[in-house]
Amino acid sequence: MTESTIPGTGAAVAARPSSQAAAALRKRRYAADTRLRVAGLTAILAAVGMLGLLLWTIVSQGLPAFTQTHVRLDFPLSAELVDPADLEATNWRAVVTGGLNAALGETASPAQQRLLSQIITNNAQFIVRDAVRANPSLVGSSITLSVPAADPFDGLNKGQVLRDVPEANRRVSDAQIAWFDQLSAQGRVTAPFNWGLFFNADSRFPEMAGLAGAITGSFYLLLVCFLISFPVGIASAIYLEEFAPKNRWTDLIEVNINNLAAMPSIVYGLLGLAVFIQIFGAPRSAPLSGGLVLSLMVLPTIIISTRAALKAIPPSIREAALGMGASKHQVVMQHVLPLAMPGILTGTIIGMAQALGETAPLLLIGMNAFVTSPPGGILDASTSLPTQIFIWADSPERGFVSRTSAAIMVLLGFLLFMNAIAIYLRSKLERRW
Repeated sequence: MTESTIPGTGAAVAARPSSQAAAALRKRRYAADTRLRVAGLTAILAAVGMLGLLLWTIVSQGLPAFTQTHVRLDFPLSAELVDPADLEATNWRAVVTGGLNAALGETASPAQQRLLSQIITNNAQFIVRDAVRANPSLVGSSITLSVPAADPFDGLNKGQVLRDVPEANRRVSDAQIAWFDQLSAQGRVTAPFNWGLFFNADSRFPEMAGLAGAITGSFYLLLVCFLISFPVGIASAIYLEEFAPKNRWTDLIEVNINNLAAMPSIVYGLLGLAVFIQIFGAPRSAPLSGGLVLSLMVLPTIIISTRAALKAIPPSIREAALGMGASKHQVVMQHVLPLAMPGILTGTIIGMAQALGETAPLLLIGMNAFVTSPPGGILDASTSLPTQIFIWADSPERGFVSRTSAAIMVLLGFLLFMNAIAIYLRSKLERRW
């Protein structure tokens, strides 16, 4: 830049830069703008890449769990083995052994028989028992059933157990692989869709474990949470936004609501353990206790989103209703609240989705117990989808690795569905002024 003086005053002012200096200045500005754009694009690509890597890992590990290897066998139900008058006293293991021997031939020793019986799930005896109990007329003939293969052979069929690994480092022996290949050659091995992942409860055996108990428990949890947090949250927000006087007490309440919204979820678990279970005697591990804890956690979110939706309504709506002679109550209930409902529903659904994904508060109230049947109500012991994922992730069996990722995919599916509903309701019901 060069300096010049204002005529008649002698004051020095900065003159415009020369064309060469201006070009250099523009070049530096463009370079800084380009660097900023590149940095932003790099950050976005890095975030998308890490998210894609996470999703790819979950999907690649979880997809095998959506199919389950089954072995179709003919189980003899001779009168010597099965007593139709006393099915509980029947040696169902012997019936299962007879089915395996019928397909593969008699084994030479009890040790080989034990290895042979490990090909199918240990629960095969109960599957055969339940089938005979449902149709006692089968006694004296045989029944053909498709039973799940044991977890090591499910992995063998899916390529997760490698055949070229030395036998000492494999979970299956060479003899068992030969028997399994013989069953495959006979067309007895199939890999249908694993409906048991959704309709079976938890089990010690990965091939039999499912999410029925966790899904049912999550449903009851969200039901209790919604029935408490939705009316209480909306009523609180309406009072604070429309009726409460603006003084130090309401300011204190608003500050505490904002602080509660940012509080770690494990604190709510401690509160539920100390208040609902120890003081009021709510049942431990039950959806009732979990729903009460989650409702406390979701309340600040619903209150804040509801107040924001009420504030977004133009003041002219209120003024027009008041000008027509409506009372304050009529203005709020008949005009403001219906127009704010899209935003309220969106905030509520997002709060419910947050509650569905919470784990820490539920662990503290005992909803990580081993429950082998779906709960029949809000007072029965149960788990939820996040706690079921936690339980399976901590299991030593290899088969639970893929089921953990599959459960995460199911949970993500529910979360995406709930967020899609929120987006749809907002776009469908939203009014613009």
